[in-house]
Amino acid sequence: MPAIVLVGAQWGDEGKGKATDLLGSGVDYVVKFNGGNNAGHTVVIGSEKYALHLLPSGILSPGCTPVIANGVVVDLGVLIEEIDALVARGVDVSKLLVSANAHVIPPYNRVLDRVTERFLGSRKIGTTGRGIGPTYADKMNRVGIRVQDLYDESILRQKVEASLATKNQLLVKIYNRRAVEVDEVMEELLRHAERIRPMVTDTALELNEALDRGETVLFEAGQATLLDVDHGTYPFVTSSNATSGGACTGSGVAPTRVDRVIGIFKAYTTRVGEGPFPTELLDEHGQFLRDAGHEYGTTTGRPRRCGWADVVIGRYAQRVNGITDMVITKLDVLTGLDAVPVCVAYDVQGTRFDEMPVNQSDFHHARPVYEELPGWTEDITGCRSFEELPANAQAYVRRLEELMGTRVSVIGVGPERDQSIILHDMLGRD
Repeated sequence: MPAIVLVGAQWGDEGKGKATDLLGSGVDYVVKFNGGNNAGHTVVIGSEKYALHLLPSGILSPGCTPVIANGVVVDLGVLIEEIDALVARGVDVSKLLVSANAHVIPPYNRVLDRVTERFLGSRKIGTTGRGIGPTYADKMNRVGIRVQDLYDESILRQKVEASLATKNQLLVKIYNRRAVEVDEVMEELLRHAERIRPMVTDTALELNEALDRGETVLFEAGQATLLDVDHGTYPFVTSSNATSGGACTGSGVAPTRVDRVIGIFKAYTTRVGEGPFPTELLDEHGQFLRDAGHEYGTTTGRPRRCGWADVVIGRYAQRVNGITDMVITKLDVLTGLDAVPVCVAYDVQGTRFDEMPVNQSDFHHARPVYEELPGWTEDITGCRSFEELPANAQAYVRRLEELMGTRVSVIGVGPERDQSIILHDMLGRD
């Protein structure tokens, strides 16, 4: 009855979608437990490429039940667009379940997200402007709108009116924007209500009953460890818990039921948006990684900031999440480099830090301490066993494994599902 949590071990874009898809045939449920359409997963199956934003990656695995759980914030329009796009390509979406307790992103929160970010100027966070943060703020302030509210128009209108009473004051008097009309919001929220009604259920009950039956449930985090609102590089973080603990609160499944935690760690490091990034490369090496790795955002199209692998954050992610298995992705991107530096510690104004500094200012001033490993020139995209990798590529993986203190179970050597080297069974059957 394995319950498995899959998390990003850096700042996101590590390849969680591919890892989920790789596990897909061995799991019965795939659960998105946090975030919204502010992050994306790219999955390549044969000649087909799928970019998913709100839907769990498991929706591409035949026989798997995809679940949008209570910890997610849902843009109804985006959800329907993604469903229709997959249906048009012949993907069966009939098993999709949506939690009645998931919060809905109302249009006024998208407006507030964008105008607030512009208002911050140089102090901006780097949000995607999709209303995610304001919707989580509403949730914490107990003025949010949940999926179940769509089916009681009286309650829905009361909630929208109460929320707009204060939000319109902000929009008009602070940001010099027009007020949002209640009827306008009601029309957008109710437009898709009947369409998703068959999907809406008590997903926490469904998942617990599935585990009771001995079925396998995979919990798929949106964003990543260093973007977690509690454990990330605050305030340059997302608005939800993207670490393994968030899988429990975001789904209604108890921590005692979680068997394994899989961490996804790209063979180098990327970041989108603002915030400190110790190993960031602003030279030709950074551009090499961006071009070779096609490092442009799935959701925004923004070029990603690129840098060498940072095992300080890798160790931190292992500790915070309790990672049992690590997946190293995009090892092939490093092919052709004479040497591959790995950040093993930080120098903060003359003091060495082998672990993440607890002080935000220290992390902002951290400079990487590198260990340089020899590179390789051989094409590894066709390798399917560890022994087929060049000796230097093998040594690179083993050094990452040693420095992060957890076993590497899968190595990605290309974008497609079959371009993977399996060292250990991530479902715990070895």
